[in-house]
Amino acid sequence: MKRKRKNYSANEKVAIIKRHLVDKVSVSDLCDEYLLNPTVFYRWQKEFFENGAAAFEKSDARRQRAERKRFEELEAKLQVK
Repeated sequence: MKRKRKNYSANEKVAIIKRHLVDKVSVSDLCDEYLLNPTVFYRWQKEFFENGAAAFEKSDARRQRAERKRFEELEAKLQVK
C-alpha cells in the first residue's frame, strides 16, 4: 500500500531546515521523523538558500511604495498649480 503524500507548508519546511541548521539534528533523523526522502530535504535547503534574499525584500517593497506615493502626491500638487 502506498503512503499518502504529505504537503508541507513553507513555514513547516523552514522549521525543519532550521532544526537541522540551528539545533544540529541530522538530516537522516529529520527525514525519518517527517517521512522525507533526503533528496527532498536537500532540495528544500537549496531553495531556502537561493531565495533567502526574499526575506529582506519586504522592507524594500514598502519603501518603494512610500516613495511612489510621495511622487504621486508631488505630481498632483504640480498639476493643481
